[in-house]
Amino acid sequence: MNQDKIEFIKGQYKKNIFQSENGYVIGLFKVKEVSAESLERYLNTTITFTGYFHELNDIDTYKFYGKFVNHERYGRQFQVENYERLKPVEKDSIVEFLSSGLFKGIGEAKAKKIVNILGKNTLDTILNNPNNLLLIPGITSKNKDDLYNTLKEYEKSYDTIIKLGNIGFTPKESMLIYNFYKEKTLEILNTNIYQLIKDIDTLSFNRIDSIALKNSIPKDDLTRIEASIIYIMNELSNSYGHSYYYKHELIPYINKVLSITVEQDLIEEAITKLTTNQDLIIKEDRYYVKEMYEAETYIVNRINLLMHTQDNKDNNINDYIKKLEEYFQINYNKDQELAIKNSYLKKFLIITGGPGTGKTTIMKAIFELYREINKLTPEKLIEKVALLAPTGRAAKRMSEQTNLPAATIHRFLKWNKDTNKFQINEYNKSPKEFIIIDEASMIDTYLFASLLKGISVNAKIILVGDVDQLPSVGPGQVLSDLIESAKTNVCWLNELYRQKENSNIINLAYDIKKGITSQELFNVDEDLTFIKCSNNDVLTKIEEVAETYIDYSYKNFQILAPMYKTINGIDNINESIESLFNPKNKQKKEITISNIIYRENDKVIQLTNMPDDNVYNGDIGIIEKITLSPKKEIYIDFDGNIVKYTPSNFLNFKKAYAISIHKSQGSEFDVVIIPLVKNFQKMLYRKLIYTAITRCKKKLYLIGDINALKLAVANDDSNIRRTSIKKMLLEGIK
Repeated sequence: MNQDKIEFIKGQYKKNIFQSENGYVIGLFKVKEVSAESLERYLNTTITFTGYFHELNDIDTYKFYGKFVNHERYGRQFQVENYERLKPVEKDSIVEFLSSGLFKGIGEAKAKKIVNILGKNTLDTILNNPNNLLLIPGITSKNKDDLYNTLKEYEKSYDTIIKLGNIGFTPKESMLIYNFYKEKTLEILNTNIYQLIKDIDTLSFNRIDSIALKNSIPKDDLTRIEASIIYIMNELSNSYGHSYYYKHELIPYINKVLSITVEQDLIEEAITKLTTNQDLIIKEDRYYVKEMYEAETYIVNRINLLMHTQDNKDNNINDYIKKLEEYFQINYNKDQELAIKNSYLKKFLIITGGPGTGKTTIMKAIFELYREINKLTPEKLIEKVALLAPTGRAAKRMSEQTNLPAATIHRFLKWNKDTNKFQINEYNKSPKEFIIIDEASMIDTYLFASLLKGISVNAKIILVGDVDQLPSVGPGQVLSDLIESAKTNVCWLNELYRQKENSNIINLAYDIKKGITSQELFNVDEDLTFIKCSNNDVLTKIEEVAETYIDYSYKNFQILAPMYKTINGIDNINESIESLFNPKNKQKKEITISNIIYRENDKVIQLTNMPDDNVYNGDIGIIEKITLSPKKEIYIDFDGNIVKYTPSNFLNFKKAYAISIHKSQGSEFDVVIIPLVKNFQKMLYRKLIYTAITRCKKKLYLIGDINALKLAVANDDSNIRRTSIKKMLLEGIK
């Protein structure tokens, strides 16, 4: 971008071209004054401007501080970094201001009378003493009160925005803060600036803390210590998945985060204050943030309610199951029959089993049974039933397997990315009567609580998943806790239906579940290959295997690795495999993002949820097109859904020839390569390897050190999470 540095332009706002909910404006501005000779060509012209604003009107004079830039699409425009509303100082402009309609009961005639008597300092005179208005013939006491109150509010809101900017907030942040607190903004800031973290999701502890310190808040200020405790607990939960902590665990983190040694009595005082305000919940010696404790107790209360709901009447369910067998031309085993029967009888049911046990077969039967018993047309079935999954790829696979529409839980709950809130919630529930969630091991505590809040207490709920897979990325282990409590209806699918097809892969998975490393399964058939090699040769061997799949569909071939760094990590593998699958070509456009070169036809993975574009964390796509001029844009094809990216969200994806095992959850691939080296030691544990192997349907390649595999299979302790759902279901909420 070419740009001229200037101090300001001054003039009148004309109108908006665009305005977002968070205060971002693209508009037109008539320039009356500039701060540099080089900009005189803009005098008395109307220009385009952009920036974040609390309010703009076409009456006031504004001073915009910023710079002119050449936008790749919209041309020359003024980018506003800060702005100032100037009070009218000439009598004519004050008359125009007072008679603008902003002040009830004040027309042009009354406005002229006010200005003729009170003079050019009319506005300050009114603000200093509104009774001065009673000197004006025709001005009533009501006129006086209305005019003064409106003018005072008008001044207060604007002054607040200016003060927020002076403190250190950006215009965008200032808008968020003022729109949340309104006239209480400055009071909140003066009382406890850290309250903003609690109330406004997009404002982080680190951001607020930096502003607070710049404005001379003491490092050992009690409100700072309180905020750090909540911040630390949330960060630890996101990292380790625990729902509660012990006090001795928090103290070292408090000192580290605050960069001081905090006196013990201050920590105790902060904890007392947090518990008094119920931001921190302490049960025995367990410390919970309020939101986590409430989420866990809500889940337990709802599950207890569902479990105490009377079963449906049998209604000759066995006859229906026989009809299902005829319809699908299948014979269900006893486990499957029980799961199908309980899907009708029970209000809440968990169906769990490993790969090849027929979970998809069961889901098809459940929907057909529900449709048949309730005599529903296909349209009515879709109206009453919701098929959900935690990820976009899992939802798509669910839809393909059942021939019914499926959605991510976030999409179903209508997640708003700007507010980080769900629009389907306890105050606006979904009318769906039957909810079935696949890949339920991936559901974290907060998401499950939100889902339960968003559906009717009368809705039937079925969770389907493999409890031996990795737990959710977010905190908690909901599926495991519900099953281990023995307080819920659980149907276990144990018989292998894919024993013949891919038998070595599935047998390996089941051996790993038991803690066994079965080397005799390797290299017997084409479906399971172990390539032994040194750490330094792993990448070469990956390349050799991958080269044989260059013409394979990007959706069906995947490399899965435990870590991003090291020579055999995800980042390095991606660069090497890209040169095989998508080599540099003059016909393919390239773009550099954060020192990484992306080119057309690259395989990429989505890193964040973008519900407006129907693309979610973990979705895999192909870069279809890159444009560099007149503007930078990247178009990515996610299974037919073409999503446009601009520089503002270029960091929302990365290369995906190799992806993390966590990111692969909810997906299946025909061919999978997994590197195994001791350098991954801190990430090698049983559930991780089990999850990786169960992503593969047809051909699995393990490359590296057999001892690394043994180490992972033997390690069943690396992912133990401290949660309370199981305990609460067994012992009650205390």
